[in-house]
Amino acid sequence: MHGLALRHGDRMLSPKDTISRLGGIARGTRLQQFGISRQTLANQVRAGAIVRLRPGVFAVPPIAPSLREAIAHGGALTCASVLRAHGVWVLPPADGLHVWLAPGQHALSHRGCTCTSHYYSGDPPLGEASIEIALVHLYKCAGAEAFFAAFESAWNLGMLSTRTRMRVRAALPNRARWLVDLAQPDADSGLESLLRLRLHLLGIRLDCQVTIHGVGRVDFVIAGRLIIEADGKGNHEGELRHKDLVRDAAASRLGYETLRFDYAQIVHDWATVQAAILGALVRLEVPL
Repeated sequence: MHGLALRHGDRMLSPKDTISRLGGIARGTRLQQFGISRQTLANQVRAGAIVRLRPGVFAVPPIAPSLREAIAHGGALTCASVLRAHGVWVLPPADGLHVWLAPGQHALSHRGCTCTSHYYSGDPPLGEASIEIALVHLYKCAGAEAFFAAFESAWNLGMLSTRTRMRVRAALPNRARWLVDLAQPDADSGLESLLRLRLHLLGIRLDCQVTIHGVGRVDFVIAGRLIIEADGKGNHEGELRHKDLVRDAAASRLGYETLRFDYAQIVHDWATVQAAILGALVRLEVPL
């Protein structure tokens, strides 16, 4: 049956075509099931038609450097490395590749290795973990805040169906499942997710992505009085800064106070951000 699936007309597909049909990466033992000998594979590697990623694993070039390195390490790309590659907002700094290895498996030596090995249950695939598995691995690796921000980002990007979200929830420890229950799909950045999670832990409820007539859409509103904006990693300058000032003035005319925080403040100076928000709520006489 497999052999028939990999035929084109009356002739067998080449090793390159066969590997492509199998997803671009394949084990030599799998290829031998289709009549491709070790010698043929070696010849194709020498000819540059395919590449050997590690002993017994072959791929069709080009292949992403991160994927090549993870396979050379002996496992599958996972955790923050998979999520970043798919555009998901991830809190931890880039700290080398995160590679999933099976329990009891040994990492393979390879040149310039900066990989972080994750020895988690299951059978690592050839290539990379799914988004849902990468999220679970991120929780184990980096904790609740990093998981929550990435989970909301992936949901906002349309990567998490209802069933997927429930599978992620089930895979988390019981003590962490409330993070999935709290999550929403409307966060435009991980900074918004961090703000909402941290203020939730203080017992402060926020309305998210609120449209105010005459102002526009704002990130958060607390008690109908305080607007909080998370301005992202870069500073707003020039025209963007002018628009922010115009919005803030319009909000003030309507009786709102606006607080703006950037990436560095939220991620690296949360104590100052928290004090500013609590101070504003006291001034506005909002019960805490």
